[in-house]
Amino acid sequence: MGLAVTGCLTLIMSTAAAAPALGAASASRASAVHSGAPTSHSGASAVHDRPAASPRPKGPQPTKPTGDALNPRPVQWISAKPVSKGKYKGKAIKLVWWSGVEPCHVLDRVTVKRTAKRLVVTLHEGVAKNAASVMCIELAIQKTTTVKLKHPIGKRKIVDGARLKR
Repeated sequence: MGLAVTGCLTLIMSTAAAAPALGAASASRASAVHSGAPTSHSGASAVHDRPAASPRPKGPQPTKPTGDALNPRPVQWISAKPVSKGKYKGKAIKLVWWSGVEPCHVLDRVTVKRTAKRLVVTLHEGVAKNAASVMCIELAIQKTTTVKLKHPIGKRKIVDGARLKR
């Protein structure tokens, strides 16, 4: 009696892109590729059912702060661009960062500290309250949020608060 493998799920992602969010060890485990062909250890053929492919989202996933995450911690962002059009021109910043799957990784809040020369913007992520009995996969997801400011950015330098020495 042989064992036929009829399907498997393997994540494919860039180890360089996933490393900041998940750590190098987790990212290297996720870099395997499954050919999609059924394998049989007995020589028997196997039927391989594949679910219909869902469209991949284009660009980072829009995210809003929940304000109630458990154990929030600062996370580094990869880009911060001032909004250059519309109602919030010069008074909002679009942030992009690497995160994980919700509800295990949710945006709790964004803090902004303003000085004469810079804006220190810090993202805080934690675990959603309802995630106590949830199992999440280790998958890097690029997320984005737009932060509205009370005062214009002006010539201030935008600095990542999570990268500052504590």
